[in-house]
Amino acid sequence: MPKKTKIREMFNNIAGDYDKLNHIMSLDIDKSWRRKAIRIALAPTPEEVADESTKLHVLDLACGTGDFSIQMAKTMKKMGMSHGRVTGVDLSEGMLEVMKGKVEAEGLSDCISMEVGDGENLHFGSGIFDRVTIAFGIRNFEDKEAGIKEMLRVLKPGGRMAILELSLPKNKIIRKLFSFYFFNVASTVGGKVSGQKGAYKYLPASVANFPQPEEFMAIMQSCGVSNVSHKSYSFGICRLFIGYR
Repeated sequence: MPKKTKIREMFNNIAGDYDKLNHIMSLDIDKSWRRKAIRIALAPTPEEVADESTKLHVLDLACGTGDFSIQMAKTMKKMGMSHGRVTGVDLSEGMLEVMKGKVEAEGLSDCISMEVGDGENLHFGSGIFDRVTIAFGIRNFEDKEAGIKEMLRVLKPGGRMAILELSLPKNKIIRKLFSFYFFNVASTVGGKVSGQKGAYKYLPASVANFPQPEEFMAIMQSCGVSNVSHKSYSFGICRLFIGYR
């Protein structure tokens, strides 16, 4: 697994092309995955339903160029949570610079903030966020257990974490088709368009090395996460892991 400095450098180098290539490589299905994950992540808990004054504060780790953070902010407004806030944290200054422009263009600067930070060593106090999310980023952590423990630490008691990540489908036929497209076609296109062939070899490899769902759920539980569950999207190409403090 590359060191944090290499990860930061890699994402800084591909930041300008990341959004375009991300949607091309996923055939735009990633937008649907995000919407579904956000609805589940933001769904009110029984305590929040009973407390009409609830103002959700969400920490979005490995926020990248901000797609997940922006969609969450929009969804909170639609849900009537006009005072909800999203704090985005990412290792890459380049990705956050792209995010800043998108947040300003969407007119969401009042409810989204962002900062450079390490998800394995957060500076936030314990128990201050209602939700902690990470979309397509946990596989890039050098120490996944440390990241999960930090997510759990900054959550309020009863708070929910949501981890959205790519994975290899279990069905052999679908897995073979997905692997051919992702490891050959998409990675080649990404490398040529961005000029960063190494990055687009690493990204598919990081998906292949990500634990199977049962193993990852066991990791979450071993870190102290409660009521762990997961949902499969698009035949297991993408999975949403949910847990609570």
